Amino acid sequence: MGPRARRRRSVTPPILILAQKAAKRFGVLSHPPPHTPYFPPPLVPQLTAMAHFLSFLKSAVACGLLSIAAVHAAPLESRAVIAHDAVVGFPQTVPSGTTGQVYLAYQPHLFVNNGCVPFPAVDAQGNTSGGLKPSGGSSSNCSKSTGQIYVRGGLNSAGVYGLLYSWYFPKDEPSTGIGHRHDWEGTIVYLRDATSTSPDNIIAVCPSAHGGWDCSTNGFSLSGSSPLIEYSSTWPLDHSTMLTSTVGGTQPLIAWEDLPAAAQAALTNTDFGAANVQVKDPSFLNNLNAATY
Repeated sequence: MGPRARRRRSVTPPILILAQKAAKRFGVLSHPPPHTPYFPPPLVPQLTAMAHFLSFLKSAVACGLLSIAAVHAAPLESRAVIAHDAVVGFPQTVPSGTTGQVYLAYQPHLFVNNGCVPFPAVDAQGNTSGGLKPSGGSSSNCSKSTGQIYVRGGLNSAGVYGLLYSWYFPKDEPSTGIGHRHDWEGTIVYLRDATSTSPDNIIAVCPSAHGGWDCSTNGFSLSGSSPLIEYSSTWPLDHSTMLTSTVGGTQPLIAWEDLPAAAQAALTNTDFGAANVQVKDPSFLNNLNAATY
C-alpha cells in the first residue's frame, strides 16, 4: 500500500472567528433558523456584522434626535385665567439707571373715589385675572389690594417722550348690575427731557377717559413730581381717570420691559372684553399718538 493521503486541515479565517464570537456575545446564530432564507456560510459573518451595525446606527440616530429635541423644546407652562384676588403681582421693578429713576419720579398718585382699587392683572407665569362680574356695590369684592401699576415709555409720532402708566381693575360698575368685567385706565405724562426728573419737566398730563385721553398742560396738580389722578364714575357713565388735587395712594411699579416673557405674552393675547391693555403692542404707540395737547 502506498502512503496514506494526509487529510487537509481546514483553517477558519480570523474574520469568521471574530464574527462567530460576536454572534455568541449578541445571541445571534451563525446559521439562520430554518424559516429564514439561507446564505452560504462565507456570507454569514458579513451579514451578521452589517445587521448589528445597522441596529447600532438606528439606535444612535434615534438617541441623537431625542437629545436634540430635548435641548431645543421649550418647556410648556400652564397659563390660566384665575380669580382676581389670586393673582400675585410683582414687586417694584424698573430698569436701573436714568430710565428707572424717571419712571419712579413721575408715577402718579391714584385717589379711588368709588369703584374697585387697582389689582394685579397678570403673574410671573402668565396667569391672568378673571375679573369680576358687575354685582353688589361698585367696590364689592374689590376694595382691598396692594395693587399694581404698569409703565412703558417711548416717543410719539411727533418725537415727544411720554410715559404711559396703567392700572387694572377687576370690574367697572357705576351702579349695581351695570357695567362690565375688567377695566384698564391710565395716565400719560409727556416730558420735555427723557432724562430729567424735575417737576417742571412735565409738558402735559393726560388721564384716560372712555377710550380717549384728556390732556392738560397747566391744570394738573403734583405731589413732588407725581401727578395727582382720581378714579371715579359719575352715574350712569363708566369709571374713568381724571385730574384731582387729592393725594391718593401708590402701587408697586413694574416696567413693561421688566415683565417676564410669559407675562408680556399673556397681557398681549388675553381678551379683557371691553377693556384694552394700554401698554401692549400696538396699543401703546396708538395711545401715545391719540393723546394730544
